[in-house]
Amino acid sequence: MAYATVADVQARMTTTMDEARQTVCANLLDDAAVIIDAFNASATTDAKKIVSIRMVQRAITVDSDIPLGATQGSMSALGYSQSWTMGSNTSVGELYLSKLEKQMLGKGNKLGCVSVLEHMTGEPL
Repeated sequence: MAYATVADVQARMTTTMDEARQTVCANLLDDAAVIIDAFNASATTDAKKIVSIRMVQRAITVDSDIPLGATQGSMSALGYSQSWTMGSNTSVGELYLSKLEKQMLGKGNKLGCVSVLEHMTGEPL
């Protein structure tokens, strides 16, 4: 069950999706929902919707002129050269959760510790 619709994704894009891309978008929204639930099924519905839209938008805008997630770009004219440097946590064309999205889902950047000695003795130190 998807947390967002194709119309939700389209509303945040600068280009109009054709029918084939809308079909891909719908399938990716279903996939994103599974990934989100595997990460934290108890996240809020609003967070799941926003994260779904961001994940799918990243995946389907890969073949645009400037890839979403690019941190640096370079173009040349007569040498027909073009290169892009992607951010450290990006994966071109795939669905993934960014650091911010993990925080939005309620499970990012949390610190904790375990005392091995407490577990061995059964008593707090």
